[in-house]
Amino acid sequence: VMYEQRFMFLSLCLLQLGRSRARVTHAVVVIFLEFFAWGLLTTPMLTVLHKTFPQHTFLMNGLVQGVKGLLSFLSAPLIGALSDIWGRKSFLLMTVFFTCAPIPFMRISPWWYFALISVSGIFSVTFSVIFAYVADITEEHERSTAYGLVSATFAASLVTSPAIGVYLSSHYDDSLVVLVATVIAVADIAFVFFVVPESLPDKMRLTSWGLPISWEQADPFASLRRVGKDTTVLLICVTVFLSYLPEAGQYSSFFLYLKQVIEFSPAAITGFIAMVGILSIIAQTLFLSVLMRTIGNKNTVLLGLGFQLFQLAWYGFGSEPWMMWAAGTVAAMSSITFPAVSALVSHSASPEQQGVVQGMITGIRGLCNGLGPALYGFIFFLFNVELIDVEPVAGKQNTEKSIIPGPPFLFGACAVVFALVVAIFIPEHQQLNEIKTCSSCKSNSLSAAHAPNAGSLATPTSDAEDIEPLLQDSNL
Repeated sequence: VMYEQRFMFLSLCLLQLGRSRARVTHAVVVIFLEFFAWGLLTTPMLTVLHKTFPQHTFLMNGLVQGVKGLLSFLSAPLIGALSDIWGRKSFLLMTVFFTCAPIPFMRISPWWYFALISVSGIFSVTFSVIFAYVADITEEHERSTAYGLVSATFAASLVTSPAIGVYLSSHYDDSLVVLVATVIAVADIAFVFFVVPESLPDKMRLTSWGLPISWEQADPFASLRRVGKDTTVLLICVTVFLSYLPEAGQYSSFFLYLKQVIEFSPAAITGFIAMVGILSIIAQTLFLSVLMRTIGNKNTVLLGLGFQLFQLAWYGFGSEPWMMWAAGTVAAMSSITFPAVSALVSHSASPEQQGVVQGMITGIRGLCNGLGPALYGFIFFLFNVELIDVEPVAGKQNTEKSIIPGPPFLFGACAVVFALVVAIFIPEHQQLNEIKTCSSCKSNSLSAAHAPNAGSLATPTSDAEDIEPLLQDSNL
């Protein structure tokens, strides 16, 4: 009876939350559950990856993640644009479902698991929809803080989940870990379906799904051509590309690198993830808010890139475990870069085009998610770095220390140097004219199909009747 009463109380709370207005809390819960489920699979992923691809593990890992990233790049602009027309919730449900769909197949069929991971890239653009969701419900001066909170939630989801996964795997088996991750993923999908409200006001979206989509809207390279027509967007996107390319490659292979080259144990890897996650939360909530108010968006981006350069150089030349731990603290501070870039782009875009601009940035990140892992895997392959054994080794297999133990990380540091140079020329306060020009084209097509609503489509989302301020900078 006690458990039934608790369940009913929880259900009532969720229903009450579902009837409320869209809040940043909804976005935070969605991101947390999705990446918590994937964080549980950190150690089982290493085992399945090695068993499935015993030869050239780094290279095959890069290719799988590369296909996923390429598909994400192709689909992100279209999904972002469609969410501006039909609303965020339906696309948020779609992205969460397809992102989590491969999880149960880790135990059913590893080959199907990696195949589904690759194909899921078509809809693996949750952050694009989430950032547009947040932009709908926050004022401009609140947005950078809200973006930092969402990014910090991503880090928070990885603080404890890998350690929990290791514990369950060592005391039981990987099947239980996959089962728990699947249950959490299903809970996330149910939360989006039953609880998360629509954030886009009714007057800014269509009630019918019958509007035809032109090839110009579906063509991902049209987004790149649009980028080149506006200097500010071009500079921002080049900065994102050069800075996220090494980050994507690092994220796909770093845990393998720690185990194979630096000889971290599974417990040390989970501890490393927890440390970086906790420090990233502090950086993206406390420090990001302070930096935004004191030095501005652009200088915050430059500072984040500086930390990233230092971190990658340290990873490249570091050969001892303590060096990796020290570099991890710097990596946490570099995590402020992307929320600062997202806020900079959002401040320059019109309210009805938040999905488009965030889709463009996510598309660039998707391209990096394709190129980065493949590039890192290829460089590791050139330098004969392989995952020989998934168990922690007892002693050093090779007493000779290379001058550059991590060549891909050094390559990434060079890319960030160019990103810093490009970012210096980004104007901090400028409207994205070409984005608005494309927006007017879309608004014209909408007004032709829905003439009575033509005037309301141009109404900003910052109206008091549409927006409930949720996050004040002084609160954090």
